[in-house]
Amino acid sequence: MPQAIAETIFDVLYLSFALIAGLIMLIKGKTLLVKKAGLMTALLGAGDSFHLVPRAYALWTTGLEANAAALGVGKFVTSITMTIFYLLLYYIWRERYQIKDRKSLTFVMWLLALLRIGFCLLPQNQWLEYRQPLQYGILRNIPFAMIGIIIIVIFAQEAKKANDKVFHFIPLAVALSFGFYLPVVLFSGVLPIIGMLMIPKTLAYVWIVLMNWQLYKQS
Repeated sequence: MPQAIAETIFDVLYLSFALIAGLIMLIKGKTLLVKKAGLMTALLGAGDSFHLVPRAYALWTTGLEANAAALGVGKFVTSITMTIFYLLLYYIWRERYQIKDRKSLTFVMWLLALLRIGFCLLPQNQWLEYRQPLQYGILRNIPFAMIGIIIIVIFAQEAKKANDKVFHFIPLAVALSFGFYLPVVLFSGVLPIIGMLMIPKTLAYVWIVLMNWQLYKQS
């Protein structure tokens, strides 16, 4: 019960913040850049709700294993929306720093995103099972991790070059999010306590949202 209370409070605060901040930026944003940030943030909250709401329900009722199918569907939806989240972040990077060329990089980002989504669609993922095959968890996260590495590198380069105070820490926040997420993918099946790393991973996303909110406030 203490776990259910703590997780539910955390999830409600996080999802409310992401959805409200995202919708405000999307509706009230005066520039296309801010509206993209709003769409990205709202998508983050909406996508994560598919996983976190069933998880909260499971913790308050019959437990995680008894609700494996709902949790699996939520995890699948979140996997797709997070891929789109990073694609939007890539386009925010292009607009923020007025990148007009680098079409090959855009091709690579789309290719990796489609590979990630394609791997997520494979029935071998067994999304409806409580314990899913580790090899497919690794497979679908290889292109995802590559997307993350690209985002870290390109933001680090351009933010430093432009002396961008708003997005200066985006590379660190993205690096932290992947740093906390990947051990969960690899080891949570044998050591469930590792799943607690999803909390600091979520806080890294909150940090990204706050940077985008700063962009909105400045505009």
